[in-house]
Amino acid sequence: MSINLIYLIAGVAMFLAAVLPAVLDRYAVSAAMVLLLLGMGIGLLPLPEGMRLDPVVIRPQVERVTEFTILVALMGVGLAIDRSFDWRSRSAWASWSPTWRLLAIAMPLTIASVALLGWGLGVAPAAALLLGAALAPTDPVLASDVQVEGPRVDGSGHAGEAGDDGADDGEALGEPVDEQDDVRFALTSEAGLNDGLAFPFVTAAVLLASAGSFSSWGLHWLAWDLVGKVVVGVLVGVAVGWGLARIAFRSPRRSLRLAEQGEPLLALAALVMTYGLSQLVGGYGFLSVFACGMTLRAAERNHRYHRSMHEVVQRLERLLTLIILLMLGMAMTKGVLGELDWRGVIIAVALVFVVRPLSGWASLRLRARPADLPGGLGRRETLATAFFGVRGIGSLYYLAFAAGEHAFADERWLWSTVAFTILLSVMVHGTLATPVMRYLERRRERAGAPGPA
Repeated sequence: MSINLIYLIAGVAMFLAAVLPAVLDRYAVSAAMVLLLLGMGIGLLPLPEGMRLDPVVIRPQVERVTEFTILVALMGVGLAIDRSFDWRSRSAWASWSPTWRLLAIAMPLTIASVALLGWGLGVAPAAALLLGAALAPTDPVLASDVQVEGPRVDGSGHAGEAGDDGADDGEALGEPVDEQDDVRFALTSEAGLNDGLAFPFVTAAVLLASAGSFSSWGLHWLAWDLVGKVVVGVLVGVAVGWGLARIAFRSPRRSLRLAEQGEPLLALAALVMTYGLSQLVGGYGFLSVFACGMTLRAAERNHRYHRSMHEVVQRLERLLTLIILLMLGMAMTKGVLGELDWRGVIIAVALVFVVRPLSGWASLRLRARPADLPGGLGRRETLATAFFGVRGIGSLYYLAFAAGEHAFADERWLWSTVAFTILLSVMVHGTLATPVMRYLERRRERAGAPGPA
């Protein structure tokens, strides 16, 4: 494959990434499916000399690219959620009920089930736990088909310009907006939080492999990795988001009020700054970035600047996703599935069709909130939320991170199993997402339609 052909393929792929979301909107096909299959087709061609797609060999590059892609996606998710959260409000906690249930019940159940299944099939305990932790989170990157579309605003337009009514468009107008689709909200908020909350269990797998029994590291892990780093991560994200929002929206100096200038690159500066600071002080950077995005969104909620920031983040996320899906597809036809065996297939199929749906259903139906209240899910909505736990780029990152911390004997098998699980998830969830979500939207519209006079 010549360099000129690579440019041609890259150009065609970028064009497809730009047009596929709109073209495929009506069909039961996702852009991720097309790009992954395109990558698999490209992988059948000879690679340029020196180009390697072995994840074990290029593990540091895989870790960094997937890490940054997740950070971009998490900032986008934080900016996209319209439902506010006030930790002092009991109703706010209740409206986020599906999120807490998926995080506190479904995710640990998924991790434990996959780990026990792998262990029962002969996988080493540490590798089985790592597989469970890596595959448990709902991916914020590839789950876009079942997530909220973006921030909705009811007021300001171009900052600093007077509208027809003489009001300053830089001010937020209108009533606060809220999510109307609790399925999309639950999956979006879950994806924003569970990437960071899976980290303690990845760390536990590394410690189990390198430091021995739980008794030698368990207390420190419980106090710091499971609790302390979560708290630090959230606090850092909220603090940075609050500070940047004060500057962007309310600084006494006009030159610093970026919202009036409409400069959307603040979102990228915020995610990089937040992640760096959180990692330096020992927090979970993924949680920090999502918390920062949520805090920025909470400032002047109806300002169109949120939409501008979300759009630039979304475009960057789409480009990074394109690169990763093409490379993953190429790697699949270049040997990354070479170590896949019946154990990996069983685990992947069980996770997608049994473990996640049952774990999600159990968590959401336990003392379920009434469906007519924010955060309430009916039976059909519960089924959809439980089923659409898309696996993706986060799993690649966690495996690359763990493999960099400790040399797992089953590393190549782990890569094969994770890659196959992502392929299965993309195909199954990508095929069903459009028809299922449209069906639920039609039901919600009919339920909200006024009856005969």
